[in-house]
Amino acid sequence: MARNKGSEINIPTILKVEKDAISGLGADLKDHKLDEVVIFFGNGLIDMFGERVFDSCREASVSILSYQELDDVNIETMTSMAFSISNRAKAVIGIGGGKVIDAAKYMGYLRQLPFISVPTSSSSDGFASASASLLVEGKRVSVPAAMAFGIIVDTEVIRTAPDKFLYSGIGDMVSKITANYDWLFEAEHKGNSVDDFAMMIAKKAVNSFVRVPFEDIHEQLFLKELLDSLAMSGIANEIAGGSAPTSGSEHLISHALDKIGEQPQLHGIQVGIATYIMALVQDHRYIRIRTILTKTGFFDYCKTLGLSKDLWIRAIDMAPAIKPHRYTYIHEDEYREMAKRVLVEDDILKQIFA
Repeated sequence: MARNKGSEINIPTILKVEKDAISGLGADLKDHKLDEVVIFFGNGLIDMFGERVFDSCREASVSILSYQELDDVNIETMTSMAFSISNRAKAVIGIGGGKVIDAAKYMGYLRQLPFISVPTSSSSDGFASASASLLVEGKRVSVPAAMAFGIIVDTEVIRTAPDKFLYSGIGDMVSKITANYDWLFEAEHKGNSVDDFAMMIAKKAVNSFVRVPFEDIHEQLFLKELLDSLAMSGIANEIAGGSAPTSGSEHLISHALDKIGEQPQLHGIQVGIATYIMALVQDHRYIRIRTILTKTGFFDYCKTLGLSKDLWIRAIDMAPAIKPHRYTYIHEDEYREMAKRVLVEDDILKQIFA
Protein backbone atom coordinates (compact mmCIF):
# COMPACT_ATOMS: atom_id res chain seq x y z
CA MET A 1 0.00 0.00 0.00
CA ALA A 2 2.72 2.46 0.92
CA ARG A 3 5.35 3.93 -1.40
CA ASN A 4 8.98 2.92 -1.12
CA LYS A 5 10.86 5.30 1.13
CA GLY A 6 12.68 7.98 -0.80
CA SER A 7 10.39 7.79 -3.82
CA GLU A 8 9.14 11.02 -5.33
CA ILE A 9 5.61 12.32 -4.96
CA ASN A 10 3.88 14.94 -7.05
CA ILE A 11 1.90 17.76 -5.54
CA PRO A 12 0.21 20.68 -7.32
CA THR A 13 2.50 23.60 -8.09
CA ILE A 14 -0.48 25.94 -8.33
CA LEU A 15 -3.20 25.76 -5.67
CA LYS A 16 -5.78 28.53 -5.57
CA VAL A 17 -9.07 28.13 -3.70
CA GLU A 18 -10.63 31.55 -3.49
CA LYS A 19 -13.36 33.84 -4.74
CA ASP A 20 -12.98 34.95 -8.39
CA ALA A 21 -10.05 32.55 -8.96
CA ILE A 22 -11.08 31.93 -12.58
CA SER A 23 -10.37 35.57 -13.43
CA GLY A 24 -6.74 35.03 -12.42
CA LEU A 25 -6.27 31.87 -14.52
CA GLY A 26 -4.25 33.59 -17.24
CA ALA A 27 -1.86 35.23 -14.77
CA ASP A 28 -1.32 31.92 -12.98
CA LEU A 29 -0.49 30.21 -16.28
CA LYS A 30 1.87 33.01 -17.35
CA ASP A 31 3.69 32.91 -14.00
CA HIS A 32 4.64 29.30 -14.76
CA LYS A 33 5.52 29.90 -18.44
CA LEU A 34 2.44 27.97 -19.63
CA ASP A 35 1.66 30.52 -22.32
CA GLU A 36 0.24 28.19 -25.01
CA VAL A 37 -2.64 26.01 -23.87
CA VAL A 38 -5.65 23.95 -24.92
CA ILE A 39 -8.87 24.18 -22.93
CA PHE A 40 -11.73 21.71 -22.52
CA PHE A 41 -15.00 22.96 -21.04
CA GLY A 42 -17.92 20.96 -19.70
CA ASN A 43 -21.22 21.15 -21.58
CA GLY A 44 -22.70 24.66 -21.59
CA LEU A 45 -19.77 26.16 -19.69
CA ILE A 46 -18.33 28.23 -22.54
CA ASP A 47 -21.44 30.40 -22.35
CA MET A 48 -21.15 30.60 -18.55
CA PHE A 49 -17.41 31.09 -18.02
CA GLY A 50 -15.78 31.34 -21.44
CA GLU A 51 -15.58 35.12 -21.61
CA ARG A 52 -13.89 35.39 -18.20
CA VAL A 53 -11.39 32.67 -19.12
CA PHE A 54 -10.62 34.15 -22.56
CA ASP A 55 -10.24 37.69 -21.15
CA SER A 56 -7.96 36.40 -18.41
CA CYS A 57 -5.70 34.62 -20.90
CA ARG A 58 -5.67 37.53 -23.34
CA GLU A 59 -4.68 40.01 -20.61
CA ALA A 60 -1.81 37.72 -19.57
CA SER A 61 -0.66 37.10 -23.18
CA VAL A 62 -1.50 33.40 -22.92
CA SER A 63 -2.39 31.90 -26.31
CA ILE A 64 -5.35 29.49 -26.41
CA LEU A 65 -4.46 27.11 -29.22
CA SER A 66 -7.88 25.44 -29.18
CA TYR A 67 -10.94 25.14 -26.98
CA GLN A 68 -14.09 23.06 -27.06
CA GLU A 69 -16.88 21.63 -24.95
CA LEU A 70 -16.64 17.97 -24.05
CA ASP A 71 -19.10 15.42 -22.66
CA ASP A 72 -17.37 12.19 -23.61
CA VAL A 73 -15.17 9.98 -21.43
CA ASN A 74 -14.77 7.04 -23.80
CA ILE A 75 -11.13 6.02 -23.50
CA GLU A 76 -10.70 5.47 -27.25
CA THR A 77 -12.07 8.94 -28.01
CA MET A 78 -9.84 10.50 -25.32
CA THR A 79 -6.77 8.75 -26.72
CA SER A 80 -7.51 9.96 -30.23
CA MET A 81 -8.14 13.52 -29.04
CA ALA A 82 -4.98 13.53 -26.93
CA PHE A 83 -2.77 12.91 -29.93
CA SER A 84 -4.53 15.60 -31.96
CA ILE A 85 -3.48 18.26 -29.45
CA SER A 86 -1.03 20.72 -30.98
CA ASN A 87 2.64 20.01 -30.34
CA ARG A 88 2.96 23.65 -29.31
CA ALA A 89 0.69 23.10 -26.28
CA LYS A 90 2.37 23.60 -22.92
CA ALA A 91 -0.64 22.64 -20.78
CA VAL A 92 -4.08 21.04 -20.89
CA ILE A 93 -6.86 22.75 -18.93
CA GLY A 94 -10.12 21.14 -17.85
CA ILE A 95 -12.95 23.42 -16.71
CA GLY A 96 -16.15 21.83 -15.41
CA GLY A 97 -17.43 18.79 -13.59
CA GLY A 98 -16.08 15.29 -13.18
CA LYS A 99 -16.33 14.19 -16.81
CA VAL A 100 -14.31 16.97 -18.39
CA ILE A 101 -11.81 17.02 -15.52
CA ASP A 102 -11.19 13.28 -15.96
CA ALA A 103 -10.99 13.57 -19.76
CA ALA A 104 -8.57 16.51 -19.77
CA LYS A 105 -6.51 14.94 -16.99
CA TYR A 106 -6.10 11.74 -18.99
CA MET A 107 -5.22 13.59 -22.20
CA GLY A 108 -2.57 15.59 -20.35
CA TYR A 109 -1.20 12.35 -18.92
CA LEU A 110 -0.96 10.70 -22.34
CA ARG A 111 0.81 13.71 -23.83
CA GLN A 112 2.96 14.30 -20.72
CA LEU A 113 1.66 17.85 -20.46
CA PRO A 114 0.88 19.73 -17.24
CA PHE A 115 -2.82 19.48 -16.41
CA ILE A 116 -4.67 22.40 -14.84
CA SER A 117 -7.81 21.38 -12.95
CA VAL A 118 -10.57 24.02 -12.73
CA PRO A 119 -13.60 22.32 -11.14
CA THR A 120 -16.95 24.09 -11.24
CA SER A 121 -18.57 21.84 -8.63
CA SER A 122 -17.48 20.21 -5.40
CA SER A 123 -18.99 16.80 -6.04
CA SER A 124 -15.88 14.73 -5.17
CA ASP A 125 -12.12 14.83 -4.68
CA GLY A 126 -11.58 13.73 -8.30
CA PHE A 127 -10.32 17.18 -9.32
CA ALA A 128 -7.26 16.54 -7.13
CA SER A 129 -6.69 12.84 -7.75
CA ALA A 130 -4.09 11.11 -9.92
CA SER A 131 -6.59 8.82 -11.63
CA ALA A 132 -9.38 9.30 -14.16
CA SER A 133 -12.77 7.60 -14.39
CA LEU A 134 -13.30 6.74 -18.07
CA LEU A 135 -15.54 4.45 -20.11
CA VAL A 136 -13.75 1.30 -21.19
CA GLU A 137 -15.95 -0.98 -23.32
CA GLY A 138 -18.99 0.81 -21.94
CA LYS A 139 -18.09 0.47 -18.26
CA ARG A 140 -16.65 3.05 -15.87
CA VAL A 141 -13.05 2.18 -15.05
CA SER A 142 -10.49 4.07 -13.01
CA VAL A 143 -7.33 4.48 -15.10
CA PRO A 144 -3.94 5.99 -14.21
CA ALA A 145 -3.40 9.68 -14.79
CA ALA A 146 -1.20 12.36 -13.26
CA MET A 147 -1.63 14.66 -10.30
CA ALA A 148 -2.73 18.10 -11.49
CA PHE A 149 0.06 20.62 -11.99
CA GLY A 150 -2.44 23.25 -10.92
CA ILE A 151 -5.76 23.31 -9.06
CA ILE A 152 -7.74 26.51 -9.39
CA VAL A 153 -11.10 26.63 -7.63
CA ASP A 154 -13.39 29.66 -7.75
CA THR A 155 -15.48 29.43 -4.58
CA GLU A 156 -18.11 31.76 -6.02
CA VAL A 157 -18.59 29.37 -8.96
CA ILE A 158 -18.88 26.46 -6.51
CA ARG A 159 -21.41 28.43 -4.43
CA THR A 160 -23.74 28.95 -7.38
CA ALA A 161 -23.67 25.31 -8.56
CA PRO A 162 -26.77 23.21 -7.76
CA ASP A 163 -26.83 22.13 -4.10
CA LYS A 164 -26.73 18.43 -5.00
CA PHE A 165 -23.07 18.88 -6.00
CA LEU A 166 -22.29 20.42 -2.62
CA TYR A 167 -24.00 17.52 -0.87
CA SER A 168 -22.01 15.12 -3.02
CA GLY A 169 -18.75 16.77 -2.02
CA ILE A 170 -19.76 16.65 1.64
CA GLY A 171 -20.53 12.94 1.36
CA ASP A 172 -17.22 12.21 -0.35
CA MET A 173 -15.31 14.23 2.24
CA VAL A 174 -16.69 12.51 5.35
CA SER A 175 -15.88 9.13 3.80
CA LYS A 176 -12.22 9.65 4.71
CA ILE A 177 -13.19 8.77 8.30
CA THR A 178 -14.38 5.26 7.49
CA ALA A 179 -11.75 4.78 4.75
CA ASN A 180 -8.90 5.38 7.18
CA TYR A 181 -10.42 3.02 9.72
CA ASP A 182 -10.70 0.39 6.98
CA TRP A 183 -7.04 0.94 6.10
CA LEU A 184 -6.00 0.24 9.70
CA PHE A 185 -8.29 -2.82 9.75
CA GLU A 186 -6.66 -4.11 6.58
CA ALA A 187 -3.17 -3.61 8.00
CA GLU A 188 -4.12 -5.46 11.19
CA HIS A 189 -5.66 -8.44 9.40
CA LYS A 190 -3.46 -8.73 6.31
CA GLY A 191 -0.19 -7.25 7.48
CA ASN A 192 -0.21 -4.53 4.83
CA SER A 193 1.69 -1.40 5.75
CA VAL A 194 0.02 1.95 6.31
CA ASP A 195 1.71 5.12 5.10
CA ASP A 196 1.59 7.18 8.28
CA PHE A 197 2.14 10.49 6.51
CA ALA A 198 -0.64 9.85 3.99
CA MET A 199 -2.99 8.86 6.80
CA MET A 200 -2.08 11.99 8.75
CA ILE A 201 -2.87 14.20 5.73
CA ALA A 202 -6.21 12.44 5.14
CA LYS A 203 -7.16 12.71 8.82
CA LYS A 204 -6.18 16.37 9.01
CA ALA A 205 -8.23 17.07 5.90
CA VAL A 206 -11.45 15.51 7.17
CA ASN A 207 -11.04 16.77 10.74
CA SER A 208 -10.53 20.32 9.53
CA PHE A 209 -13.71 20.03 7.47
CA VAL A 210 -16.05 18.47 10.04
CA ARG A 211 -15.03 21.03 12.68
CA VAL A 212 -15.52 24.18 10.60
CA PRO A 213 -18.21 26.45 12.10
CA PHE A 214 -21.03 27.33 9.71
CA GLU A 215 -24.68 28.26 9.53
CA ASP A 216 -25.12 27.76 5.80
CA ILE A 217 -23.23 25.50 3.39
CA HIS A 218 -22.95 28.38 0.90
CA GLU A 219 -20.72 30.44 3.22
CA GLN A 220 -17.28 31.20 1.80
CA LEU A 221 -15.44 29.72 4.80
CA PHE A 222 -17.37 26.45 4.58
CA LEU A 223 -16.79 26.17 0.83
CA LYS A 224 -13.09 26.91 1.15
CA GLU A 225 -12.71 24.29 3.91
CA LEU A 226 -14.58 21.73 1.81
CA LEU A 227 -12.49 22.33 -1.31
CA ASP A 228 -9.21 22.60 0.60
CA SER A 229 -9.96 19.30 2.33
CA LEU A 230 -10.94 17.54 -0.89
CA ALA A 231 -7.67 18.73 -2.47
CA MET A 232 -5.68 17.47 0.52
CA SER A 233 -7.37 14.09 0.14
CA GLY A 234 -6.12 13.80 -3.42
CA ILE A 235 -2.60 14.57 -2.21
CA ALA A 236 -2.91 11.89 0.50
CA ASN A 237 -3.59 9.33 -2.22
CA GLU A 238 -0.55 10.52 -4.17
CA ILE A 239 1.63 10.11 -1.07
CA ALA A 240 0.27 6.62 -0.42
CA GLY A 241 0.56 5.54 -4.03
CA GLY A 242 -3.06 4.38 -4.01
CA SER A 243 -6.58 5.27 -2.88
CA ALA A 244 -6.58 3.56 0.53
CA PRO A 245 -6.44 6.84 2.55
CA THR A 246 -9.70 8.04 1.01
CA SER A 247 -11.55 4.95 -0.24
CA GLY A 248 -12.75 1.97 1.76
CA SER A 249 -15.93 -0.04 2.30
CA GLU A 250 -18.14 2.96 1.59
CA HIS A 251 -16.64 3.43 -1.88
CA LEU A 252 -16.97 -0.27 -2.68
CA ILE A 253 -20.70 -0.07 -1.93
CA SER A 254 -21.00 2.99 -4.19
CA HIS A 255 -19.09 1.29 -7.02
CA ALA A 256 -21.41 -1.72 -6.72
CA LEU A 257 -24.42 0.61 -6.99
CA ASP A 258 -22.90 2.07 -10.16
CA LYS A 259 -22.77 -1.41 -11.66
CA ILE A 260 -26.26 -2.62 -10.75
CA GLY A 261 -28.33 0.55 -10.57
CA GLU A 262 -30.21 1.83 -13.59
CA GLN A 263 -29.75 5.44 -12.54
CA PRO A 264 -26.93 5.78 -10.00
CA GLN A 265 -26.87 8.88 -7.85
CA LEU A 266 -23.92 11.25 -7.72
CA HIS A 267 -20.82 9.48 -6.43
CA GLY A 268 -20.58 11.51 -3.22
CA ILE A 269 -24.27 11.05 -2.39
CA GLN A 270 -23.93 7.26 -2.48
CA VAL A 271 -20.61 7.39 -0.66
CA GLY A 272 -21.98 9.67 2.07
CA ILE A 273 -24.87 7.33 2.87
CA ALA A 274 -22.54 4.32 2.78
CA THR A 275 -20.11 6.16 5.08
CA TYR A 276 -22.82 6.58 7.70
CA ILE A 277 -23.70 2.88 7.41
CA MET A 278 -20.10 1.77 7.74
CA ALA A 279 -19.35 4.15 10.62
CA LEU A 280 -22.13 2.44 12.57
CA VAL A 281 -20.71 -0.96 11.61
CA GLN A 282 -17.21 0.11 12.63
CA ASP A 283 -18.59 1.74 15.78
CA HIS A 284 -16.29 4.64 15.02
CA ARG A 285 -17.15 8.37 14.90
CA TYR A 286 -20.68 7.77 13.67
CA ILE A 287 -22.03 10.55 15.91
CA ARG A 288 -19.71 13.08 14.27
CA ILE A 289 -20.72 11.84 10.81
CA ARG A 290 -24.43 11.85 11.69
CA THR A 291 -24.11 15.42 13.01
CA ILE A 292 -22.40 16.88 9.93
CA LEU A 293 -24.67 15.05 7.47
CA THR A 294 -27.73 16.26 9.39
CA LYS A 295 -26.61 19.86 9.90
CA THR A 296 -25.58 20.38 6.27
CA GLY A 297 -28.93 19.10 4.98
CA PHE A 298 -27.31 16.08 3.32
CA PHE A 299 -29.76 13.63 4.89
CA ASP A 300 -32.76 15.82 4.03
CA TYR A 301 -31.68 15.86 0.40
CA CYS A 302 -31.25 12.07 0.38
CA LYS A 303 -34.81 11.65 1.62
CA THR A 304 -36.06 13.18 -1.64
CA LEU A 305 -34.32 10.65 -3.91
CA GLY A 306 -36.61 7.61 -3.55
CA LEU A 307 -33.72 5.22 -2.98
CA SER A 308 -34.26 1.45 -3.15
CA LYS A 309 -33.48 -0.50 0.00
CA ASP A 310 -33.31 -3.77 -1.96
CA LEU A 311 -30.80 -2.31 -4.42
CA TRP A 312 -28.57 -1.15 -1.59
CA ILE A 313 -28.71 -4.55 0.09
CA ARG A 314 -27.58 -6.12 -3.18
CA ALA A 315 -24.78 -3.56 -3.44
CA ILE A 316 -23.55 -4.37 0.07
CA ASP A 317 -23.40 -8.06 -0.83
CA MET A 318 -21.57 -7.26 -4.07
CA ALA A 319 -19.11 -4.76 -2.59
CA PRO A 320 -16.23 -7.15 -1.71
CA ALA A 321 -16.04 -8.37 -5.31
CA ILE A 322 -15.38 -4.83 -6.55
CA LYS A 323 -11.85 -4.95 -5.13
CA PRO A 324 -11.13 -8.51 -3.98
CA HIS A 325 -7.48 -7.60 -3.29
CA ARG A 326 -8.55 -5.17 -0.55
CA TYR A 327 -9.62 -6.31 2.91
CA THR A 328 -12.01 -3.87 4.56
CA TYR A 329 -14.84 -4.32 7.04
CA ILE A 330 -17.23 -5.04 4.18
CA HIS A 331 -15.10 -8.02 3.11
CA GLU A 332 -16.08 -9.93 6.27
CA ASP A 333 -19.44 -11.73 6.36
CA GLU A 334 -20.17 -10.60 9.91
CA TYR A 335 -19.83 -6.91 9.10
CA ARG A 336 -21.64 -7.21 5.79
CA GLU A 337 -24.65 -8.66 7.62
CA MET A 338 -24.37 -5.89 10.19
CA ALA A 339 -24.38 -3.27 7.42
CA LYS A 340 -27.61 -4.68 6.03
CA ARG A 341 -29.21 -4.64 9.49
CA VAL A 342 -28.16 -1.02 9.96
CA LEU A 343 -29.71 -0.16 6.60
CA VAL A 344 -33.03 -1.63 7.71
CA GLU A 345 -33.09 -0.60 11.39
CA ASP A 346 -31.45 2.83 11.73
CA ASP A 347 -34.04 5.60 12.21
CA ILE A 348 -32.43 8.05 9.75
CA LEU A 349 -31.94 5.40 7.09
CA LYS A 350 -35.56 4.28 7.47
CA GLN A 351 -36.58 7.75 6.30
CA ILE A 352 -34.08 7.79 3.42
CA PHE A 353 -35.17 4.35 2.19
CA ALA A 354 -38.86 4.78 2.89
